[in-house]
Amino acid sequence: MKSVSLLFILSLLGTYSATVRPGSGKAVQFDISSILNARPVTTLTNGHLVTWTKGIDGGGTGDGYLTMAAALFNGDKNAHALPDNSLVPANDLHPKIQLHYSNQDSMHNQSCNMAGIADAEFKVPKAKYQEIYLALTSSEGASYLKIELIYKNGGEIKDFILPDYYKDIMVNEPSLCYLIHDLAKWGNKNQMTEPDHHNIDLLKLPVNPGRTLTGIKISKGKEGYVVLWGAAGITEK
Repeated sequence: MKSVSLLFILSLLGTYSATVRPGSGKAVQFDISSILNARPVTTLTNGHLVTWTKGIDGGGTGDGYLTMAAALFNGDKNAHALPDNSLVPANDLHPKIQLHYSNQDSMHNQSCNMAGIADAEFKVPKAKYQEIYLALTSSEGASYLKIELIYKNGGEIKDFILPDYYKDIMVNEPSLCYLIHDLAKWGNKNQMTEPDHHNIDLLKLPVNPGRTLTGIKISKGKEGYVVLWGAAGITEK
């Protein structure tokens, strides 16, 4: 599998425009609460740091992210932290994307973390979509993913290589862009371990706009450690 080129894998995904561009329809945030199993983000809740418990690398034990409020409370200067508002605004590359951490929440899981051979499946509002977006990170190297788009009348599987979250994305990458760029990361006592250069990537999936989508299943191979942060789609107008 390692010998398969990235260009070949991307060719399996279908035809894209020169860059990731959101469509002109309505952005729909997908409810992935049924598969959330980890808290990789330290928040500032009720005036106290609530430290991440299952992180973004090291098999979940290595590092996590902090919200900006948590980083400032922690005394970190010029911190490259997550925005306090977890609804990431739309830009010319992607629609708005809702992540699942909050400074007002000290209890609920924030992400779906997958180590080794694993899979996760969630339902989506039944509709015909123009585009699908998955907010993901891979650490400990690239991860090999099989993503099944589950339609009302059958499924379709796409293969993809998700690069390590430290890797820069080329400007004209056809199916990837940054959702949040150049983040620091922190250890389990909220000590900063690296000051910058980590990303939450956004994968744009090809979807058949003539078929009704009902769900998505993500399966990963043995290598890499994946965090799914959020998911959204763009429906027809």
